[in-house]
Amino acid sequence: MTRAQQTISIGLLITSLYLALYLQLIPLPSLISNEIIPVLKGGSWATYVYAASEELPLPFWALVSFGACLLFKLGFGVLTFNDVPEAHAELMKEIELARADLRTKGVDVD
Repeated sequence: MTRAQQTISIGLLITSLYLALYLQLIPLPSLISNEIIPVLKGGSWATYVYAASEELPLPFWALVSFGACLLFKLGFGVLTFNDVPEAHAELMKEIELARADLRTKGVDVD
């Protein structure tokens, strides 16, 4: 399973769980199912995002949190890229193969 398939699977799982909770297919106390699952109360800055009310939907926060996690993973991957000598060696080998292929086709690569 690739990382893309894993990410999509986890996203679908979380979306399915939220939808089951939102449609009340999974019984919860009324306070949670009526107040917490549909919306989260926002602060005063929420009026800039949703001018009609100060309530932000839970999927909005989930999307923001997911984006923050992806940015962290991307930054950490860039930060530790040189710490993976196998990946560096493989990348350099592919670059040399590409250069050799281009030279056979008459392209000057230096």
